[in-house]
Amino acid sequence: MKLKTIDNGNAFDWGKASGDYAKFRDIYPEIFYEKLAEISVGTKGQSVLDIGTGTGVLPRNMYRYGAKWIGVDISANQIEYARKLSADAGMDIEYAVSSAEDIDFPAETFDAVTACQCFMYFDKNVLLPKIHRILKPDGHFCILFMAWLPYESPIAKQSEELVLKYNPAWTGGHQTRYELQVPPWCGELFEPANMITFDCPVTFTRESWHGRIKACRGIGASSLSEAEIAAWEQEHTAYLQTVPEVFDILHYVSIMDVKKR
Repeated sequence: MKLKTIDNGNAFDWGKASGDYAKFRDIYPEIFYEKLAEISVGTKGQSVLDIGTGTGVLPRNMYRYGAKWIGVDISANQIEYARKLSADAGMDIEYAVSSAEDIDFPAETFDAVTACQCFMYFDKNVLLPKIHRILKPDGHFCILFMAWLPYESPIAKQSEELVLKYNPAWTGGHQTRYELQVPPWCGELFEPANMITFDCPVTFTRESWHGRIKACRGIGASSLSEAEIAAWEQEHTAYLQTVPEVFDILHYVSIMDVKKR
């Protein structure tokens, strides 16, 4: 995939990082899922579509709340892992390989549509009318994002600097807090329902933080060569020997929930 607004137009492929993604990116804390349940997204009796589902992190962790989930992702490798992880856990979750823009469901199929850590990749002009059409009356479209805060964590900051050393085009760093506002794309299609932001510490070991960083778009999903990734791994592993074995990284969470007009 190539997007002018992402990584200065350099190609990236999440399927290349699927193994590490499956192992190291299921890191959202309980409060992340509790907040969704509190606003009645993904709860019992609902039918929910998760676009850009990756390895099915959101459907798998929300499964206990009782909704019927379908996850779609453009990467066949991501969907392969999603199916395996769900089957291993005894979860009845349906998955399909599809770009978000190519979804094709009957009108008023879903109570909610979710997009976790992926909305920036989509063509809104194509996608938003489709989401509006497949949502039931008063259905919800929920956009979720969680990012580490490098300016409040020396470990996160140093890890970012090492990613940028090997991949200067990466645009995924330097995250800060921001205030959620009603997006202009709501137009006549959606109206705001819930705007939620909060800080959240996430606990890592050296190994899990290394895996989390490797599974980011700047390393594992990037167009870096195997030799470049190996060199990054060696340097990042050496750096992590200088930090405690277990540590917290402060993250910022945003949940933008809009309702179908």
